[in-house]
Amino acid sequence: MSSGSVKVKSPHEEHERLGPSKVNFFIVTVSTSRYEHLRAGEQYTDDSGDLAVSIITSKGHAVVGRMLVNDDEGMIRHTVDSLTHRVDVDVVVLIGGTGLAKGDVTIESVKPLFTKEIEGFGELFRFISYQRIGPAAMLSRATAGTVNGKLVICLPGSPDAVETGLNLILNQVPHILHIARTG
Repeated sequence: MSSGSVKVKSPHEEHERLGPSKVNFFIVTVSTSRYEHLRAGEQYTDDSGDLAVSIITSKGHAVVGRMLVNDDEGMIRHTVDSLTHRVDVDVVVLIGGTGLAKGDVTIESVKPLFTKEIEGFGELFRFISYQRIGPAAMLSRATAGTVNGKLVICLPGSPDAVETGLNLILNQVPHILHIARTG
């Protein structure tokens, strides 16, 4: 290759370039306790959801909506199915319900909807978490996948987990969306 040659971009770089530069996110917090407060008309806090909005918007993307749902398979599945059919939503982020407790049903609710699961996201999330918290990281079932050409990310409910997961995947979102929509 001569010094005047143009460098050919890798497929990964080309997919990133072809993917959307500004992405619309919808944040869904999955929490029975907060949902009960909502139903009772009481105040509640959602620090992890607030943090997700902050991280996403700081990267130049938009959050087009937020919702709070109960730890209920039918409610979660219906919510994800509805959101992945909206034209103004590119990515759905679910926060909570990814652990091992009997009531943690986010993964069971969402996995059947996946066209493709992104196993590497969960693997890397647990690897990074292991470096921070040790063997307890194996208890997380964080995952991501595509549904109807959209990206769905399932994160644990702690603020640290939300930060870890979003920082891990945000730069790959244009690449993922391009592949999910054209491949």
